[in-house]
Amino acid sequence: MSSAKSPKPTQEGDDEKSPKKVKSPKTEPVESASGPRESVKQEPQDDDFAAKKKGMKRKRIKDEPVEGASHSTATPTSKKKDKRNGQEEESAGEYRRKKSKKRREKAVKKEDGEHPVSQKPKRTKEETKEARVKKKEEEEKSRWRWWEEEKYEDGVKWKFLEHNGPFFPPEYQPLPDNVHFYYAGNKVKLSLAAEEVGLFFAQMLDHEYTTKKVFRENFFTDWRKEMTHEERTLIKDLDKCNFTELFAMHKARVEARKLMTKEEKLAVKEANQKIVDEYGYCLLDHHKERIGNFKIEPPGLFRGRGEHPKQGMLKTRILPKQVIINCTKESRVPVAPAGHNWKEVRHDNTVTWLASWTENIQGSIKYIMLNANSKLKGEKDWEKYEVARKLKSCVDNIRKQYDQDLKSKQMKTRQRAVALYFIDKLALRAGNEKDEGETADTVGCCSLRVEHITLHEKLDGSECVVEFDFLGKDCIRYYNKVPVIKKVFKNLNIFMENKSPGDDVFDRLTTVLLNKHLSSLMPGLSAKVFRTYNASITLQQQLKELSNKSDNEPEKLLSYNRANRAVAILCNHQRAAPKTFDQSMANLQAKIDARKEKLSLAKTELKQAKKDAKTKSSPEPKPHPLVERKMAAVQRCEELLLKMEVQATDKEENKQISLGTSKLNYLDPRISVAWCRNMVVPVDKIYNKSQRDKFAWALDMTEADFEF
Repeated sequence: MSSAKSPKPTQEGDDEKSPKKVKSPKTEPVESASGPRESVKQEPQDDDFAAKKKGMKRKRIKDEPVEGASHSTATPTSKKKDKRNGQEEESAGEYRRKKSKKRREKAVKKEDGEHPVSQKPKRTKEETKEARVKKKEEEEKSRWRWWEEEKYEDGVKWKFLEHNGPFFPPEYQPLPDNVHFYYAGNKVKLSLAAEEVGLFFAQMLDHEYTTKKVFRENFFTDWRKEMTHEERTLIKDLDKCNFTELFAMHKARVEARKLMTKEEKLAVKEANQKIVDEYGYCLLDHHKERIGNFKIEPPGLFRGRGEHPKQGMLKTRILPKQVIINCTKESRVPVAPAGHNWKEVRHDNTVTWLASWTENIQGSIKYIMLNANSKLKGEKDWEKYEVARKLKSCVDNIRKQYDQDLKSKQMKTRQRAVALYFIDKLALRAGNEKDEGETADTVGCCSLRVEHITLHEKLDGSECVVEFDFLGKDCIRYYNKVPVIKKVFKNLNIFMENKSPGDDVFDRLTTVLLNKHLSSLMPGLSAKVFRTYNASITLQQQLKELSNKSDNEPEKLLSYNRANRAVAILCNHQRAAPKTFDQSMANLQAKIDARKEKLSLAKTELKQAKKDAKTKSSPEPKPHPLVERKMAAVQRCEELLLKMEVQATDKEENKQISLGTSKLNYLDPRISVAWCRNMVVPVDKIYNKSQRDKFAWALDMTEADFEF
């Protein structure tokens, strides 16, 4: 390719006798990515073949001669075509020879037991399956089966705890010189503290929060606290602030992250893994356990749920001097970041947290805890469901007790009885007392106000109907119309008499008093235990009613999800319909329609095959192979169509219901595992990998005859 002179064109007929010349091996200087030029020996290779091998077109050197080209009369276009045709004709025979030669060399290498370094021998399906089984067995072997060990004495959670402390977010990096903040049209260079908080707001400019009055006012108040005296004197109106360049920079960074190369993503992944390896694990009783949330939350603007009165306030940066560390005396104490000290180091084995600090927005204590599949979390779950199971044996007596208390002469006792009725029958949360303006206006049973309840003597054909309308936990609206017994309806009328809409219905009752009364009826009993009990018992009853062993797997799973849905409705576990729901359903419906067409075609082909088989009938009763194949195709189409239709039904029914919350927090996993064993349904159809790890204790100890 580097020669100046071109060889004479060869004749077509001489292709076999005198093939195109191939350059002899020679050493050419090649510059490596990591060092100076090195001499690398080039293998002889046909140019066209090399280009094909690399999956790219061979670049032709200028003035390269091509057979059959007429230099005097051809136009530029015809020259190109002639040259291309000449190259194809010239290289065809050579390419075939090279390919066959390479195939022979490959066969020889295979016989000698050699394999190219870059190629790995493909595993068969059986080998892949065996590898998965082996991996699962190894995981089970290495799993800490803590539920088979003896429990510690009351109150003791662990005897040895060692960890590396929390991971702190990186320090703030100043804005580049070409990115500016403007106030009233003029460039303003902010101090680092003010610049960082301003960037928090700029990053949210495309979000609805930044248009809310409360959010903007809270942000501006807290932002001014971070400014210098000169900045506060200048910046007095948020509407005159221009964050456009800061927002553009943020968006550019987001896009850059999306466009990262595979190598860059791998580098980020490896860096994150190093952090996890260092801070994400601890030694609990000399067993390696995964920590759940080992990272300290970075500073930012508080959002809250719903219309939270503190939205927009600044979540300040947490420093080591605010953090309390908990570990064993004998263990190595985590080292604080350079130049810092911990607030305190404790050795309290009656608690399950590894580190704690107080956040500035609501003054609540935040904790670093172990992962959901750890011993401490598993023990807590197991204990929770065992207490709920104990309630089953005494729930009838408790119900008789509060039924009698509805007629009590003491108003306090009557209010407690009505509240217990709602907690038991409607699975309402108890609710907590909150200072006015401190958090969003969410309520529970004990904190219901007159404005949250409407009484109807008759409604929709039912008598004594109570209409609830209030914001529950996480600002989820609870709206329900419930027929109640006459005694409850009468008492509610008395409680609400001569009260304004903002007054408490249960003005003589608190959650503390309620739970104190419950614990006197049964050790460990609280309003939350009632909720767990009612959720689990409802699931068990619904599964017995809806499940059928003769159903196929998709139908069994639909029955399970319907039982789970009944619990989610009872516990008011709602969600907003996904934004992509309509499109997702349309896509699924299109697949169903396409599958119906395939089924119709398969049935037509089966009919024709049966007809053909009759004409070619033999005296033997053996079924025709073609008919068997067509019948199998029809059966397969019917199964897939049923699966899709069940999926569509399930999806539509779950549109605004969240099944996950109740499944993970309120339903005893042993009910689901026992159902799977009875119905011959794989457990992984109900619980994913992380959920199976969380409930490993239940999977191991549950038999098919388990009863909650």
